[in-house]
Amino acid sequence: MKPGVRALGVAESYRERYSTLAGAVTRASRVTDGFAFETCTVGGTDATAAVADLFSSLGREDVRYVFVAGIALAWYNVVDLRRLAAEIDRPVISVTFEESPGLLDALEAEFEGDALERRRETFERQPPRERLGVNDQTVFVRPVGIDASEARDVVRAFTPEGGRPEPLRVARLAARAGDDLRRESERE
Repeated sequence: MKPGVRALGVAESYRERYSTLAGAVTRASRVTDGFAFETCTVGGTDATAAVADLFSSLGREDVRYVFVAGIALAWYNVVDLRRLAAEIDRPVISVTFEESPGLLDALEAEFEGDALERRRETFERQPPRERLGVNDQTVFVRPVGIDASEARDVVRAFTPEGGRPEPLRVARLAARAGDDLRRESERE
């Protein structure tokens, strides 16, 4: 992959009612050259719109791929990867870092009625997770708008070491810092 290819990584940090989403535009060469922030509601259903708004606020036509850290942000605020890819007209790759039995049992334990059905329907529309070896670690990916083979290549190209793609690593750091700043300003 050419070193100037850019990806947006979106990660979160949450406390209490709102989750801070951070987006980091990172080149395959590991140079970060843009940030954006957004919020979504903890336990809500606005994560997909928040990620789309974050992408739009950047105004970066040069971003070729979008990585999202997980699929259930902010305490089961499920991202509709298919809707997101269609809205932003970019391939979206959800990356998770731990094996899990899936999300349905957890959703059923936490929600009921319409709240459960809405999250279940969104989750069931998403592609299945695929196990991927990256360096000497394992991640799990859900690609939308890109075939599985290219998604594997993209994840590996943006992961120079360890198992976390660089756009997601940087976005996670920014989300935590943004969340700390917001919390500090709320105290004042």
